Amino acid sequence: QVQLVESGGGLVQSGGSLRLSCAASGRIFSIMTMGWYRQSPGMQRALVATITTRGGSTNYGDSVKGRFTVSSSRDNDKNMVYLQMNSLKPEDTAVYYCYAYEEIGPVERVVKRETWGQGTQVTVSS
Repeated sequence: QVQLVESGGGLVQSGGSLRLSCAASGRIFSIMTMGWYRQSPGMQRALVATITTRGGSTNYGDSVKGRFTVSSSRDNDKNMVYLQMNSLKPEDTAVYYCYAYEEIGPVERVVKRETWGQGTQVTVSS
């Protein structure tokens, strides 16, 4: 089982920057992709950015391209994923959730599992 712990949210003025971190522990060898989603009140959870653990391929939501950067690292027994957020706008205000996608077992019987963090609030004031 994978556990995710996020940190780094907070309040920032429009145009400012924040960096989110997420530590994955547990069965980290089965994690194929990590990243971030966000959810605003009354809205569906939406993609912010993801990165593959093997190869480092990234994928970004259209609204954050060019402003946000996702990266990852391995730290002893933890996988880390980071989200550097620059040029923040009030519409970036949301709860940001760390995400991990696992593939467990042999290819012919693979089990796919998604794990979510508890969420961290990011508020951008105008």
